[in-house]
Amino acid sequence: MSFYLSRPDGACPPSKFRFALQTATMPPMNDDRLLLGEIGAAQGLKGEVRLKSYTEDPAAIAAYGPLDTDARGPIEIESVRVTPKALIARIKGVTTREGAEALNRTKLYLSRARLPESEEDEWYQADLIGLAVVGEDGEPLGRLIAVHNFGASDIIEINREGGKNVLVHFTEATVPKVDIAGGQIVLVPPEGLFEDEASGAEADHDREHDA
Repeated sequence: MSFYLSRPDGACPPSKFRFALQTATMPPMNDDRLLLGEIGAAQGLKGEVRLKSYTEDPAAIAAYGPLDTDARGPIEIESVRVTPKALIARIKGVTTREGAEALNRTKLYLSRARLPESEEDEWYQADLIGLAVVGEDGEPLGRLIAVHNFGASDIIEINREGGKNVLVHFTEATVPKVDIAGGQIVLVPPEGLFEDEASGAEADHDREHDA
């Protein structure tokens, strides 16, 4: 799953799935900040910019107040408007196209201290990425490398050492336990998920043996 943080108060829509609150599509740059958005190209002549937002409601990025940057100091989004092709934002103090162009590719961060506490069965995606994946018996199965959402529900991508990446729906049935402190999740893989990979490995072994 990939439910994004929809509002600064942390309220989220009800769901039968567990929540992966996604205020960032990648792990934090450090322990104190999460990537909330990124400024794109200038829009028009009056200082507006295109904006990539990682909140569920893209416009909600403007509700967090001043956002940190890597080298420019805090940036505040005064207003946003949603168009069919892009999210357009007005940045406080920027009134010309030249000023907007100077902000292109500026990443916008939010301090973890300003994030709402997650509820039970809610996690920030940045905290999930990188966790070890183990079976119910503790057997290592891989590492969680991404959380996707293609419109139906959240899906976790697992990298298997020496094997292909696999995609699994992030539900209580498939992921009964998430242990952020312990650095791992427990996976109950759907039947047959790893069988093709195992069969392929055995076939390769047999061919090598016959050769």
